[in-house]
Parts: sequence; structure tokens; C-alpha cells
Amino acid sequence: MTKLSDLQLVLLSAAAQRDDGSLLPPPDHLADQAARIRKTIPPLIKRALVEEAATNDSAKVWREDGDDRFALVITEAGRACIGVGSEQDTHNASTGPVTTVPSPAASKSERVLALLRREEGASLYELVSATGWLPHSTRAALTGLRKKGHAIALDKSGERACYRLIESAAA
Repeated sequence: MTKLSDLQLVLLSAAAQRDDGSLLPPPDHLADQAARIRKTIPPLIKRALVEEAATNDSAKVWREDGDDRFALVITEAGRACIGVGSEQDTHNASTGPVTTVPSPAASKSERVLALLRREEGASLYELVSATGWLPHSTRAALTGLRKKGHAIALDKSGERACYRLIESAAA
């Protein structure tokens, strides 16, 4: 698995949540970190986690070449790297939705709990994508849920590390 910085994870997660998959503009809480963002993007391009696409939207421009303007969009490899499939991957023509995705109207804690209740659990990257939190904030939220009495297990035995909610027999 590719090691990514927290900033790269946040940028990819934000892009994965956008209909057009655009990496820019950055989330509001990163808007004042343009220089840092510019330094962290080239490794994403080199690893083919994002790619250039022509754009006319000035807010999404990554670079210009003459009259041509280019945005950055997340690739399928980028989505896979953060554990998020494309929208086409989340539906099966014969059986409908493959995974349960919590309602956007739910609170972030409710979304986290819904993801943790799934049979496959949720990776850190899925939780980051669902909440918009940074990875360390997401881990802190999991600790907070544990303090509130939720039993949360981290399973590192499979292909990916995932968190799961352990439902007690008494519940």
C-alpha cells in the first residue's frame, strides 16, 4: 500500500467526494496552505493517483499552458488507495447497492457508527472520506466512541486494516 501524508489523504478524500473528482479547490480548512498543497501534489501525479484534465473553471486550475488550463482529478488508483470505489463500483445491476452508505443528513458520529456496523467494517480512509476529518481526528473520534461505551475492534488480519463495531449480546 502506498504511504501518503495526512494532507495527501485529505486532498484525495475531498476529490473522491466530488462529482467531478477534482482535487482543487482544497477543503476550506486548507485554503491558506497553497504552498504546502503545491509541494504535496507532484508525488500524487507521479504515482498516478491523480491526473490532469482540461478545465474552464478557474477555481480548479492546477496549471496553465498557453491558453490551456488543467485541473487535477482523482483516478481509480487514487480511489483504491484511499479505499473508496467509484460510484459504479458501489452498485451491482442484479442486487442493487453493494455497501450501505450512511445518509449525508446523519451526524458525522452517526455516519462513523453506520460504517463501523457494516459486516466489512470501515477502513480509516473510508471514515476520513465520510466525515472530512483528518486521520488523527478520526482516530480521536473512535477513542471518544469507545469512552461512550462502544466496543470498537481494529482488524489487521485481512488485506486492509478495518475498524468494526462489536455488538454485545446484551445490546
